[in-house]
Amino acid sequence: MLPLSHTSTQDKGNADLGPRSGFSFINCRRNAKLLAEGFQPPTPVRTGTSIVGIIFSDGVILGADTRATEGPMVSDKNCSKIHYLQNHIYCCGAGTAADTEMITLTTSSQLNLHQMSTKRLVPVVCASIMLRRTLFRYQGHIGAALVVGGVDRWGPQIYCNHPCGSNDKLPYAAMGSGTLAAMTVLEHGWKADLDLDQGKQLVREAISAGVFNDLGSGSNIDLCVITKAGAKYLRTDTVASERGERQEKYYIKPNSTVVKSTSVQNLLVASEHCYSVSLFPSCWKFYSELNLGDGSWPANTDPDEQPTTSASAKAAESQGKKKGNKK
Repeated sequence: MLPLSHTSTQDKGNADLGPRSGFSFINCRRNAKLLAEGFQPPTPVRTGTSIVGIIFSDGVILGADTRATEGPMVSDKNCSKIHYLQNHIYCCGAGTAADTEMITLTTSSQLNLHQMSTKRLVPVVCASIMLRRTLFRYQGHIGAALVVGGVDRWGPQIYCNHPCGSNDKLPYAAMGSGTLAAMTVLEHGWKADLDLDQGKQLVREAISAGVFNDLGSGSNIDLCVITKAGAKYLRTDTVASERGERQEKYYIKPNSTVVKSTSVQNLLVASEHCYSVSLFPSCWKFYSELNLGDGSWPANTDPDEQPTTSASAKAAESQGKKKGNKK
């Protein structure tokens, strides 16, 4: 929501705004009025990812899981979520896979043009500003939450770019649906003087915490170590969630089914009825031979589908004819 202009507030006078202070609550009043009028604010979206970035003594370490989901289904178990921007700048993406892929590719090409134009090493803050402007221009419709990390002449830097366009500069950051679990590990174990091995282990533990506490994160852990000497992308550095093994061996032949139990039951037939169906669609009726004889069969049915009489019915019919002759 954009703030109101300063000229519109001056017209109302100082009485509406209250005493002058260092904070302005104009947007809060406007938001409360919009909510009272029935405005529905946007709902939060689950990104289904755990991404982490920290600053250690010699540079930056980025980490991400490799699970890509489509709702409740796992679409890719080894998806790359660490994207290239420059040789000394990389970016972790959470959110919609297509949005994170395209915005990083577009920004990477813009950074190449910027480097050719200025003939200097592109600062990390320049990449963060380009991403922030693109995200803010689309007002959150690009579902990309990004952790940008790199090393330039000002040292190692970490930036968090949110889908709405805001960004933060932090010594360590976590984004995605596994943020809460990963951030607890970072807040407990991060120190400013971490060496390379300690930093990599901290990132592994943070991503693992996100994997085991979030169904949208899983599979493997990718790392990217960026120093002044360059960047090293460690693909599938650690397997976070390994597939379990069978505890017992099952000797079952292929294409067969194991019979565990067999039961045989004797059935007593109490009565038996035979029914016939007419082939004409207009006369799909069921007639029982116990209720209908040859003389009472409908005339508009198929003559080939006459009811069959059993031996008992024929015997009863013959006895009836004999009695009639005697009378």
